[in-house]
Amino acid sequence: MVFLQAIPDAIAGLECLEELRLSSNNLISLPDSIGLFPKLKIVDVSSNKLKSLPDSISKCRSLVELDASYNELAYLPTNIGYELQDLEKLWIHLNKLRYLPTSICEMISLRLLDAHFNELHRLPEAIGKLTNLEILNLSSNFNDLQELPATFGDLISLRELDLSNNQIHALPDTFGRLDKLTKLNLDQNPLVIPPMEVVIQGAEAVKEYMSKRLLDLLLEEERKSIAEADSPAQDGWLTRSTSWLNNWVSGVSEGVTDYLGAGQKSDRDSYLDQQL
Repeated sequence: MVFLQAIPDAIAGLECLEELRLSSNNLISLPDSIGLFPKLKIVDVSSNKLKSLPDSISKCRSLVELDASYNELAYLPTNIGYELQDLEKLWIHLNKLRYLPTSICEMISLRLLDAHFNELHRLPEAIGKLTNLEILNLSSNFNDLQELPATFGDLISLRELDLSNNQIHALPDTFGRLDKLTKLNLDQNPLVIPPMEVVIQGAEAVKEYMSKRLLDLLLEEERKSIAEADSPAQDGWLTRSTSWLNNWVSGVSEGVTDYLGAGQKSDRDSYLDQQL
């Protein structure tokens, strides 16, 4: 069996290429010419030795599926999400990714994202923009993944979510908005919110708990706002303090005037009165 170690640039001549399947080889890089395939819909480069993907892959704007799993990727092209607007499935599991580029949040057609078994420290803050995402696997990022952004609750199409084997202590307060979520794995996390007795009851119990928690937080914020608006004690104290200070200044001014004599006013008198 022959294992490819490189792809010749001559591949650029295949302008009508729609599928490129190169899995289970010894590829350490892909040619920049991969960006010259305007009709390319499926790319499978899984199970190779790739340390990065060429920036030119972002030019494959017809791409629907990209499988780059089982490689040694340390990062993804910065602009990959801005260009691949039609991408529906992205497999990048079993790599060495520490972060996902912010542009990935622009993949508006994305329905599946598998990023398990990486070294992810966090997700982009705008991850909630992936409103068509249905399946998300972030499991086994172990000690690196400790929290989820607040926009996570905006993933309104999410049906399946795997967060197992991470270090997540609390789900975001917006988690209860995931109405379509039916399959949830939170195993092997030091969760405090929600507590484990809720977690073991399944996705519906978790969503109900987080929804009630969010409602309680919003009600508490509303109560605080009303209390701050209706604080007569504080306003009364401020009014009394201001009145006392004005009376004190007025009394001192009159005392100085009497001492100097009403008929002996001078420029210095005016100066003293002005200062007081």
